Amino acid sequence: MLGNLAIGAAAGGGYSTLLILVVFLGLMYFLMLRPQQKQQKKHKDMMSQLKKGDHVITISRLHGVIDEINQADQTVTLDCDGIYLVFDLRAIAQVTSQAPQAVTAPVSADTTSASADTTSASADTPAENTDEAASDEPAEKTDDESAK
Repeated sequence: MLGNLAIGAAAGGGYSTLLILVVFLGLMYFLMLRPQQKQQKKHKDMMSQLKKGDHVITISRLHGVIDEINQADQTVTLDCDGIYLVFDLRAIAQVTSQAPQAVTAPVSADTTSASADTTSASADTPAENTDEAASDEPAEKTDDESAK
């Protein structure tokens, strides 16, 4: 009788194992494979829109401007401050804006006030030290003079 119960339990357990496997594969698709496919599609669209004059960054983080695109060889020639380098099209990691942003970075008001607070705090510290040193010296001289 116990043998019949064990056989029935094993048969029912097969369906639950199959269901868990299907759920696991579904989760793996939506959590890992689907985002990767979206990223590949986005990168492919970016690559199809490349044109001469675009500022790009390669996968090795080299910044340059596209000088020439050769679709037959799947290569791109980058102008990096007068040095022309040829890369595979797959080496382009991202396209940046047309104007370099690092050259002209505006200073925000928060940064200015923080630096002013730091400057005033550092200006107060030496002045206090100087006042204390000046007040100590006459006291010592007075003591020395009174001892004479």
